[in-house]
Amino acid sequence: MSLRADLAAIAQAIAPETRVLDIGCGDGALLANLRDTKQVDARGMEIDGTCVERCVAQGLSVVQGDANRDLADYPDKGFDYTVLSQTLQTATRPDLMLDQLLRVGRQAFVSFPNFAHWRTRGALMFGGKMPVTRAIPVSWYETPNIHHVTVKDFRELAREKGAKIEREWFFSNGQPVAGGTNWRAEFAVFQLSR
Repeated sequence: MSLRADLAAIAQAIAPETRVLDIGCGDGALLANLRDTKQVDARGMEIDGTCVERCVAQGLSVVQGDANRDLADYPDKGFDYTVLSQTLQTATRPDLMLDQLLRVGRQAFVSFPNFAHWRTRGALMFGGKMPVTRAIPVSWYETPNIHHVTVKDFRELAREKGAKIEREWFFSNGQPVAGGTNWRAEFAVFQLSR
């Protein structure tokens, strides 16, 4: 099974035989990949009960939980890596979520849709409406996104939180993007430590 571009970058960066907690793991694609290709002790947390059932049916260790409150139950540095893919913008307090990711994991991966992408800017500027794009595929009233984060916003948040950006990747249409990432990238991935 082919991984989404951000998940593929994360999977490639994770060392074999480590412990990983994927928060908001969805269908478990990353967890299954890591378990099968790198013998990772892969665990997941997902709020959607149907997704949890699908993951468990694949033999994945996934619990139902709300990361906004349930990450507090995990021990400090209990995992080598924590992963929050395309979920930060749905968190009640992304700043506090980042603190929890870096507390629970020695390193954290965070990916998110970049709301400063040129298509999003254009839709707002020329259409006067919240955009529906590849990165934001549903109307404003049905999206789980409650915070609109950009590449620049996230870098600033990481700096404020004392997090070190180890690596970063940017994608548009599933392809890597270099240069002008705040307006050219549809999605961003950051690897962080503290």
